[in-house]
Amino acid sequence: MKKVLLVATVQSHICQFHLPLIKMLKENGFEVHIAARDNLAEKNGLKLENADKVYDVKFSRSPFSKNNITAYKQLKEITMENKYDIIHCNTPMGGAITRIIVKKLRKQGTKIIYTAHGFHFYKGGPILSWIIYYPIEKWLSRYTDVLITINTEDYEIAKKRFRAKETKLVNGVGINEDKFKNAILNEEEKKELKNKMQIKKNDFVFMSIGELNKNKNQIMQIEAMKEICKENKNVKLFMAGNGPLKDFYEEKIKEYGLSNNVFLLGYRKDIPQLLQIVDCLISTSIREGLPINVLEAMVMGLPIIASTNRGHKELIKDGQNGFLFYTKYNNLLLNKMKKITSNIDLIEKFKLNNKEFSKKFLIENIMKRMKKIYNLGEKEKWE
Repeated sequence: MKKVLLVATVQSHICQFHLPLIKMLKENGFEVHIAARDNLAEKNGLKLENADKVYDVKFSRSPFSKNNITAYKQLKEITMENKYDIIHCNTPMGGAITRIIVKKLRKQGTKIIYTAHGFHFYKGGPILSWIIYYPIEKWLSRYTDVLITINTEDYEIAKKRFRAKETKLVNGVGINEDKFKNAILNEEEKKELKNKMQIKKNDFVFMSIGELNKNKNQIMQIEAMKEICKENKNVKLFMAGNGPLKDFYEEKIKEYGLSNNVFLLGYRKDIPQLLQIVDCLISTSIREGLPINVLEAMVMGLPIIASTNRGHKELIKDGQNGFLFYTKYNNLLLNKMKKITSNIDLIEKFKLNNKEFSKKFLIENIMKRMKKIYNLGEKEKWE
């Protein structure tokens, strides 16, 4: 039986993004091991399933943490004890430490796959990120058999400038359409949930999903709501997620008098249901690889208003299935929000286009590509 090791900085990353991959590998006869820091106690509702072995490796997201020295030693011991056919690493620190220790393993026949879920350097990004992260990723690419990128910008950089044996573009980690089909609400259930969420008949509800942090940049949404609600009290914003800026955002909501319009929902297990009772998704991130929250909203047929970055540009065609705006201009988000609240025909156009466009990001299509990378099934031409 072939053995594969999946590596990430934290186990929640595996739970959120790679359970379909584990399932596919198990169905194809692989023994699957996981190496990541156990942080599931902090992540409500996440469960690591189907893995044959799980190693708690003390990775830290910070490259300067001493914990990564411990993680290096742990991972080296794990890989020496087990003769893996494939090691598939993810996340910056998980990917870096893995590829530092695999030189000997590759000579023995172990194949190294690295999925870049969005490089820390990107067009228009901070110069410091290019100075620090670009040379590291370029150097580590020489120890990579297959480098997987999830958006076109990263693919073009890696293909032209890096030294991986192969570079592939895969449309993310896959969206589970069944998750949404099984969560479809009937009209009575929608009405009940709207009442529970205090959504009135004439309300227009925006929603954002993601950790409350600097990169997700939700302060832009609150600032825009401050202006919108001066003219229209029937506009609401649901912000799903926890994070380090929660208290700061609560203070701003109170300061701006938005307690009846902006709601911090915390971590939610019912996102598929909530997406059925809101009118539009907003994402104001500074940096994205290929955002799952936007993809899930697209599968549900929601229009999207999103900041212009490589991940959003991969998914949103401005004026076709949503709106893009530049984060350095606050008024642009405000204008897009106002425009969509008053144009039913535009909303319907965006809905139809999103349902169609999102099909190529479904799990079954992503797993077809992953099977090719793992040399499973027919040797089809890569598209």
